[in-house]
Amino acid sequence: MKIFHNTRHAEHSGRQEMFRGRLVDCHEVPQRLQHVLDELARRPVGALVQPTADLPLDAALRQVHSADYLDFLARAWSDWVALDPTNAERDALPSVWPLAAKHGFRTDAPPLNFAARLGQYAFDSGTPLMAGSWAAAREGAACALAAAQAVLGGERFAMALTRPPGHHAGPNYMGGYCFINNAAVAAQALRDGGLQRVAVLDVDYHHGNGTQTIFYERSDVLTVSIHGDPRTEYPFFLGHADERGHGAGEGFNLNLPLPRGTGFEVWWAALQTAMQAVSDFAPQALVVPLGLDTFEGDPISGFKLRSADYLQIGRAIAALGLPTVLTLEGGYAAADLGVNTVNVLEGLRG
Repeated sequence: MKIFHNTRHAEHSGRQEMFRGRLVDCHEVPQRLQHVLDELARRPVGALVQPTADLPLDAALRQVHSADYLDFLARAWSDWVALDPTNAERDALPSVWPLAAKHGFRTDAPPLNFAARLGQYAFDSGTPLMAGSWAAAREGAACALAAAQAVLGGERFAMALTRPPGHHAGPNYMGGYCFINNAAVAAQALRDGGLQRVAVLDVDYHHGNGTQTIFYERSDVLTVSIHGDPRTEYPFFLGHADERGHGAGEGFNLNLPLPRGTGFEVWWAALQTAMQAVSDFAPQALVVPLGLDTFEGDPISGFKLRSADYLQIGRAIAALGLPTVLTLEGGYAAADLGVNTVNVLEGLRG
């Protein structure tokens, strides 16, 4: 197993986020990844490597994100500081958003004011952007692309061990701590590498709204997600069971929302449903946005999985018998994230 490590992840280190109406210390912090690295040092399960510098990363990003959004991210920090030089001392958070066009708001005439543009490309105020965010997100996407290429090259399993996470980032928006959709980059790279069908199995507590949106009208990428019920859980506005895909993609999106407080037995039953859908689709490879915020001790989530359960999850994923790319997503009980992540990887190895 190759584990691609984002050595630049700590350049993205937010000070505060808006959480349930108040500014709090960020939940998505560099220590999350350090705990995984520490556990991998104790229990090595694969080769820890870095993506090479010659990856066709820009082309891969343009396959899943719009050019204007990528350009915004690349310039965002310098534009934020240009708005007010004192902004260099604080993270950028949006404070104004356009509603959908049906409400009379226009997005066809992009504003010149950076604060407004930030709102145009964000769907929440909990995703702080700082000087190193773009570099960290790009390197994370490079890890995902390298993992996909490793699988195409014959690796059974490969992981993008990175932060910030990615599955909430859509074609032209950021949110949920995510800027670049690493899982979508990996899935598209597998398709571009010659595979005809790829499945995405998202096991994060929060619905992968960005991944769903990117592939919602396509039949070549099946998206399946087990997550907290969006009627009560973030991201709230996507993730319902009746979202089945649209147009050519109808029937190729499956959401399995579960109530807050769900324990492993019920969650496991949902996983069996998800895996059956994957098997019926008969993909040639699998992408797993690996969120570990289903853990019972997670501070912002509500499922009740325990550390030992993640060994069983790893074994279940391996039992699908598919070449698999994993991308690290959520998991905010930072001290437990290392054990839980490595348990999944140990389960994969059998």
